[in-house]
Amino acid sequence: MIPKYIFQKFEAIIEPFENVDNGLPPSNASAFVWHYVRQAKWVFAGMVVFGGLVALLEAATFYFIGLIIDLLSGIEPSAGWRGLIEAHGFELSLMLFVTLFLRVVVTTGGAILEEQIIIPGFFNRVRWQAHRHISRQNLPFFQDDFAGRIATKVMQSGQATGDLMITALQVVLFIVIYAITTMSMVASLDWQLSALVGLWIVVFGCLARYFVPRVRRSAREMAEMGSMLNGRFTDSYANIQTLKLFATDEQNDHFLKDGIKTFIASLIKFTRNITAVRFSLSLLSGIMISMIGAMSIDLWLSGSITIGEVAFSLALVLRLSLLLGRLMTQLNALMRNYGTIQNSAELISKPIGLGDKDDASELSVTDAHINFEDVCFNYQKSKSVIHDLSLDIKPGEKVGLVGPSGAGKSTLVNLLLRFYDVDSGTIKIDGQDLRDVTQSSLRSQIGVVTQDTALLHRSIRDNILFGNTNASPDELQHAIERSQASEFISELEDFKGRKGLDAFAGERGVKLSGGQRQRIAIARVVLKNAPILILDEATSALDSEVEAIIQTHLEKLMSGKTVIAIAHRLSTIAKLDRLVVLDGGCIVEQGSHDELLLNKGLYTRLWERQSGGFLASETL
Repeated sequence: MIPKYIFQKFEAIIEPFENVDNGLPPSNASAFVWHYVRQAKWVFAGMVVFGGLVALLEAATFYFIGLIIDLLSGIEPSAGWRGLIEAHGFELSLMLFVTLFLRVVVTTGGAILEEQIIIPGFFNRVRWQAHRHISRQNLPFFQDDFAGRIATKVMQSGQATGDLMITALQVVLFIVIYAITTMSMVASLDWQLSALVGLWIVVFGCLARYFVPRVRRSAREMAEMGSMLNGRFTDSYANIQTLKLFATDEQNDHFLKDGIKTFIASLIKFTRNITAVRFSLSLLSGIMISMIGAMSIDLWLSGSITIGEVAFSLALVLRLSLLLGRLMTQLNALMRNYGTIQNSAELISKPIGLGDKDDASELSVTDAHINFEDVCFNYQKSKSVIHDLSLDIKPGEKVGLVGPSGAGKSTLVNLLLRFYDVDSGTIKIDGQDLRDVTQSSLRSQIGVVTQDTALLHRSIRDNILFGNTNASPDELQHAIERSQASEFISELEDFKGRKGLDAFAGERGVKLSGGQRQRIAIARVVLKNAPILILDEATSALDSEVEAIIQTHLEKLMSGKTVIAIAHRLSTIAKLDRLVVLDGGCIVEQGSHDELLLNKGLYTRLWERQSGGFLASETL
């Protein structure tokens, strides 16, 4: 057995998580492959060497078979091993050395290159770097596609790129060298046999030229349909509660069935090509093996070659038949991987939709003074969401955004977080244009609690520590207590028996109630302690008793911070310093709660329509 520490030395040659700045991955499949392969070119060069050596040793093995037959035919059996060794000891020793030592070393070296270096290291480096690029895309990138489809393409990128290189350099190279060696060895016996082998390879090349492009096209289509289908399944499972609530099993089955039918249609095109390839190769091999076999026997009958050379020739061409069949299969696999790579590259190579400037600086917040100046924005060119909006929020001011659904409240917050860029105008924090600072530094200075709180399927502790990964246990506990979450957290237990802070939240936090998720989100923000605080319906999922307690804590949390709060329940923001009323993407009123009621404008109508502190349905 090979010692474990030797494996570890090879496994450390390619670091999977190395962030090599090679620029934007190309969209062309060949360039996409080289973009990653050049990071480990010496490893793949080694694969070329080992692949060639394995092919030469394979051909030598068949040569040894013919040689042994000829050696045995010249020795009387009565002479025994002593007579055989005395006559041909050197030849036998050489064959034994090649078979027992050299062949094992070369084969093991090739296996280590593939299994210990390329598969764990290179495959996952491609995935990691693809993920790093994809994860930094802007929100619309993810909102316009299935999460499962994106994940599939990221995973496939590493597998397909690595498999393509292994197949090309180890398998295809092996077969090419073996074919050339076969022709050379057979030519040394008789040029006519070599000509037949050459004709065989030429016809094989013609078949490959006909079928390979067709397989590549159908493979690319099948990869796209496969990622689409995976996206549909992921979407269904991620939203299983909604599907069950509306009893739409049949409707969802129909949606998935359509996806499967589309995938099967692309699969059938692929498999028809494969069947045609296998038929063509089988027919070609049958004809050529028969012709070479007949010619070998004829040459033996005429005394041109020995019986050992007949055996050597037939063994060599039978192996060549198997390898050419394997080569076509591998060419199909190559094209299948090439199609998958092309499909993944088209997604992964997309430029970052909203990136930082090359010279972007870190946001420095001293006063948390926010200024919207003549801001215009729309999601679609045909419809404006925010237009000519100017709003100055003083350091430490608590501002509530009020207005009917679609007025632009959440959009204004998204612009402040720079999930989108303004079409015109500027947004500044302490005089710094948001477009001139890094997005990570911007969002690190803003704490956000939203109405729709989604948690990751990780421990409750990890979900809260997103607010501050360096927080101490005491700071973590303090945040939990201030968000009124300690009681329910202590009672949590997941399906694996993990309890309390170690319990997993389930996908998107489905194991917790809406109020519990909201309290986790508030705990995060408490822990983050950012100078700017955004509350988007922060207490909407809480019952009145818990809300009253948390409101007290939120007031303490808001102390000394610049706050923007959105609420349909106007009573929750009535005490803020200033209320800004939006309608149709414009500011129509602003002032304190009492001042706005005296104006008898939109705010007064919204307030009067409330019952028990809630807005009427038409304003939601």
